[in-house]
Parts: sequence; structure tokens; C-alpha cells
Amino acid sequence: MNVNDIKLLVLDIDGTISGKSNTVSAKVRKTIDAVQNKGIKVAIATGRMYSSALRFHQDIGSTMPLIAYQGAWIQDPHTQEIHRHLPVSREIAHQLLDYFEQQHLRFLRSASLSLLSIHFYINDQLFVREMTEDTKSYGERCQVTPIPIGDLRQILNDENTHEPTKVLALSNDAKLIQQLLGQLRLKYKPSELYMTTSVPTFLEATNPLANKGTAVRYLAEEMLGLQSHNVMAIGDNFNDVEMLKYVGIGVAMGNAPEPVQALANWVAPDVELDGAAIAMEKFLLS
Repeated sequence: MNVNDIKLLVLDIDGTISGKSNTVSAKVRKTIDAVQNKGIKVAIATGRMYSSALRFHQDIGSTMPLIAYQGAWIQDPHTQEIHRHLPVSREIAHQLLDYFEQQHLRFLRSASLSLLSIHFYINDQLFVREMTEDTKSYGERCQVTPIPIGDLRQILNDENTHEPTKVLALSNDAKLIQQLLGQLRLKYKPSELYMTTSVPTFLEATNPLANKGTAVRYLAEEMLGLQSHNVMAIGDNFNDVEMLKYVGIGVAMGNAPEPVQALANWVAPDVELDGAAIAMEKFLLS
């Protein structure tokens, strides 16, 4: 690989350019500025809602469209144009809701503390059955206001409402999330539903064509006329795998799970050590 060929840098947010502080550090911002001053475009690809990711996009001064919802939503904050929206079908959203609610009731009967919070993302708004502690914490970190509506079927059955961009099941039990993910991967083929975890306690489901890999390919090839070897990406979790596989230089963070680190070209230091900045310096500024 020739690092001089890199024309586009794509960055994940949580665990990559933002850690416990929920902000981008001064060092990371300064390094991104230096990369952009070299003429390299910088974009964000995140599992977050568009509205939640927007402040990070603005903070780093990106001129590119913003990839949100694991790639299901690509929007240009400067023109407001939505370049791509790939929702989950109503039929599958209903099936997922039935499945998650069955699991929720099973946990209630067994007096388990591992309850599920179910999130529906529609038209860049977050709809929930009820305001659990997990949902409240999620909303505070993402700086969005969840909308509790009781039975989520009422919004799915409203023909005037868009189909969900993403469905998320949230639990404080990471083992439970892995169990549910394994069961759903037996139920749905990759051609029917894309499922991943962005953090161990989030099970996320999107349109089968929506992942960060296809989204980064869209930015690179369709918008900029680049090829995969012209792109570098940095990520930290399983929802970054497709993106890291696509690009010419794929960097995993030191806080990434071992399987994610194993497929990367290089492993950066931990997010709390400004690992993303160190990776940019190594590959793009040295």
C-alpha cells in the first residue's frame, strides 16, 4: 500500500475519536486539521443517529456527507441533501419487535435484571416503549430525547410514518446481547437483515445493504471517483469490520475487540491515549 495514495479518511466516533468524555480531544482535532490541510478529505461513519453525530461532524470541520445509522443514512449537513436512506422493512421490524418483546417478557417472568430496551429510529427520531434507565442514559450520552409511546406497533402500523432506519435492542447484559445476536443470525440471512454490535450492550439491526463498508464505498467511488486503495479508515468495533475490510488502510483501535484488531492493517493505541491521532500521524502526516 502507498500512503501517498490516500485521499479520504473515514473515522468512527465512539471508541475511536471520542472516549469517556463524549467529545473529540484537542489533539485529535488538531491532527484532523493537519490531515485536511494536506488536501485529504475527512468523513465520519457512525452507528449514531444523524442528529446525534452532527456535533462531531461540525467539531472536526468535515466537508463530506455524514454517514449515520451504520451506513443506512447518508446526509450532507451543508446542503441537507439525503444521499442514501435504506430502512428496515415494516414486516421485519414487526418480527423483530415480536421477538424482542417475547424475550423481555421471559426475563420478567424469571425475575432477571437483564431487561431489554427496544429502540426504533424513524425519521431521525428515537421512539421507545417506555423510558428505562438504560434508555435515559443512552439519550443523555447521545444528546437526543427519546419519545416514549407505549406499544411500538402503533407507529409501525401508521402508513404516514416512514419505515425504521434502525432497530436497536439495549441491555446492560453483554452476554445476553451476544445470545440474542446469535439466535437472530440463525433466523435471518445476511441478505435479509444486517446485524451488528457497536458496543457489547447494543444489538443493532439495519437494512441488509446498510453497513459502513457499502457507505464508505459510496462516498469514495460514487461521490469522489476514488478506489478503495485511496481510502483509510479507523474504527473500534464489530460495526466497523466491513469498512476496515474495504479500505486500503484499515486501523483498529487498541480498545477494539481482538477479532477486529486481527483484520486491521495496524492497531492504534487506546482511544483514551488519542490513538486515532497517532494513527493519522503515522500514515498521513509522517
